[in-house]
Amino acid sequence: MKAKDVLGRRGEAVAADYLTNLGLRVIDRNWKCSSGEIDIVAIDRGTLVVVEVKTRSSLNYGHPFEAINAAKLARLYALASQWARAHDLRFAGFRVDAIAVLDTGEDAPRIEHLRAVS
Repeated sequence: MKAKDVLGRRGEAVAADYLTNLGLRVIDRNWKCSSGEIDIVAIDRGTLVVVEVKTRSSLNYGHPFEAINAAKLARLYALASQWARAHDLRFAGFRVDAIAVLDTGEDAPRIEHLRAVS
């Protein structure tokens, strides 16, 4: 596995633990369909939460959130609906969150969380 893939998986694990500690229930990870992939699917008090995780080892190539553009967000909102249909589940609502993980490998990873990104 490439170093960037290892870093990404580690970031997703850190993000899943972070969400669980906030009280969300992580119910799926790395769900794929023909339209794309969802890093983390969670439930927050009846709301379906699709989470995009971006992990970097430094800020040399910009902040992780800079990699989430309007097209990526539109795809994530569509994927949220597809995930719910594929699992035959209904929710009071859904949102897309973004988590940035900065993991230098020296200190504990730094996490930033944006809720309901639009």
